[in-house]
Amino acid sequence: MGSKDPLIIRGKDEMREWSRSARAEGKTIGLVPTMGFLHDGHLSLIHESKKHADLTVVSIYVNPGQFSPNEDLSTYPSDFDGDIQKLKSVSGGGGVDVVFHPQNLYEFGGRRSSGGGGEEEKGKVVSCVEINGGMGHETWVRVERLDKGLCGNSRPVFFRGVATIVAKLFNIVEPDVAVFGKKDYQQWRIIKRMVRDLDFGINVIGADLIRDEDGLAKSSRNVHLSPQERERALSISKSLSNAKFAAENGQLNCKELRDSVIQAIQEAGGKVDYAEIVEQESLEALKEISSSSPAVLCVAAIFGNVRLLDNMEINV
Repeated sequence: MGSKDPLIIRGKDEMREWSRSARAEGKTIGLVPTMGFLHDGHLSLIHESKKHADLTVVSIYVNPGQFSPNEDLSTYPSDFDGDIQKLKSVSGGGGVDVVFHPQNLYEFGGRRSSGGGGEEEKGKVVSCVEINGGMGHETWVRVERLDKGLCGNSRPVFFRGVATIVAKLFNIVEPDVAVFGKKDYQQWRIIKRMVRDLDFGINVIGADLIRDEDGLAKSSRNVHLSPQERERALSISKSLSNAKFAAENGQLNCKELRDSVIQAIQEAGGKVDYAEIVEQESLEALKEISSSSPAVLCVAAIFGNVRLLDNMEINV
């Protein structure tokens, strides 16, 4: 059984008031941002937060700013009651203290007048926040170099939306520590760079990727995989493990390692969005792995209609 029921806060002002009261009592605050439909990977982030802070806030908010209109915002899985039950099960150190579950974190104004020329009319890719051409939210945070490449190629508004909503959560919750999973490796690096560049006084911690027993990286989207698709999707983690083993045993040519991963996933029936070997901090593509350039092999692949992410760090 869990230690206690978390306090559920929905309003921004109430959330700030709670945080400032806690800090006035000398307490430190950890934040675990999520979009809900929690799994063991999320719970591991909470346990990591509790190692570094007195109190832990879990935010649950499906962020429309990181989805373009043709992506899966409307079908993103949700089970708030189930999430609360899982959070109640967190044991040790007092459990989860607060669930921040706002209805909306964007301001939506009225429609532009005719002739205003919204982003959509100019042919630019927009997020679900902007699709209606409103006069509301128009301030965005962008980590300009790190959000290019990898997921940024096929999801051009994604990291702008992620950086913006995380900055908003940081301003609302005012945490001392924030924990992100390394499954979303590029996202974690982008948030660390944003915090550094914008002088947020927050320690951003990257927690290790968590896998199911069969090796598939835990993800809220896994629920959309059929049993057959899930079995085929195991080719992602298996091919990454094989590439990591090969690199640690002297195969350091990145193209050959990448090609082996791509071939394995395609032979299993997957569509590869990307498979890249990049330097761990800069995310710049590498031609060869070396001891002076710690690498990470990042993959995004689609099985059925489900886009899956995975990665493995390679240190030789």
